[in-house]
Amino acid sequence: MREDQATPLPADVELIGRRTPQRSTVLGALIGSAEFLSAQALHLRLMAAGEHVGLSTVYRTLTALAEAGRADVVRDPGGERLFRYRPSPQHRHYLLCRVCGTGLPVDSALVESWAAGISASSGFADVRHTVELTGTCPDCVRGE
Repeated sequence: MREDQATPLPADVELIGRRTPQRSTVLGALIGSAEFLSAQALHLRLMAAGEHVGLSTVYRTLTALAEAGRADVVRDPGGERLFRYRPSPQHRHYLLCRVCGTGLPVDSALVESWAAGISASSGFADVRHTVELTGTCPDCVRGE
């Protein structure tokens, strides 16, 4: 994303470290995408748009965003991590289509309650969890 086309970035971008033009470009591209993307797919999009951002910068930025609670991370069927920008620190879970990759947020109150209960009863602190739900979306079932 060139300076003259730059999308305003959230103020909390500082959560991922020093604001550099490359990190801002990666963040802007992630914000501009409604789908989950791998670091490599995002890098390819940036390259196709004429941006000069290294793949390692894309990986580091996406990882920092996830650690700061500003990117949701899921794994595709092959185990590759996919990222999508999270506008709020609220943790979410998704149902992912194994065919096209569409991600649908799902109500996860029961999972969150269960995880909090396990944390409280075990005495563990800073408990994190991952729940992967996959299926085939209606469009892919119909073959569209």
